[in-house]
Amino acid sequence: MLAIAEANVSKLDAGPWHSEHRQAERQSTMKVLAVDGHFLIREALRGSLTRLNNNAIILEAASGHQAMQLLSEHADIRLVVLELNLPDRDGFSVLSELRERHPAISVVVLSARQDRDSVARALDLGALGFIPKSGQREVMLGALDLVLAGGVYIPPEILLREQRPLTSPKLACVASSTGPVRPGDLGLTDRQTDVLGLMMTGKSNKAICRALDLALPTVKNHVTAIFKAIKVTNRTEAVIAIRSLGLKWGAG
Repeated sequence: MLAIAEANVSKLDAGPWHSEHRQAERQSTMKVLAVDGHFLIREALRGSLTRLNNNAIILEAASGHQAMQLLSEHADIRLVVLELNLPDRDGFSVLSELRERHPAISVVVLSARQDRDSVARALDLGALGFIPKSGQREVMLGALDLVLAGGVYIPPEILLREQRPLTSPKLACVASSTGPVRPGDLGLTDRQTDVLGLMMTGKSNKAICRALDLALPTVKNHVTAIFKAIKVTNRTEAVIAIRSLGLKWGAG
């Protein structure tokens, strides 16, 4: 179990967490809130997060109520690691309230749940990653590094479970292109491309509204158009589809 395991280094160890970004993160002070009803899990998280950042300040909450109270008292919390099974309330409601009240804080779900529906719901509510507790410690550290570098982490087993042939002739044509794939190749407008870019960083619809100065119905319309363009029905599938296409951002 993650709380105890000292695991072999997984494939995640070859990613961006060995970049200059990781070195900078290790040297800077970062305040993290660990939310879990079990003391031993919080204790294990404290040790793991200290490995991620030598100067990390770890706050602990045993319930959703305590978590929200600490968030209101510490405006400089940068990362929340959240368990979905809490003693006082549903973790999804905590996640939803957290993203509404503190949109600038990154949230990663660390849970015993690992079913597709839970992963999809957490990402749709604005989590930047979903880490199963059954995973290895190095996988968790790599996933947190990815999130802090601006990425979104989805468990590989969920990605494999979700992969399926591209049935759309348009998507199949784009995927087989030898050149870099760009949003325009999917028929996305410049504004839809902006919205998609923010979606890929885990921003909620309301956060996208604020970032782009758009009305909520307008953002929802753009999101619907994006889903139709890449033939998906939710944000989890959108992340997977974009990764599978190797979409490139920028002009052109």
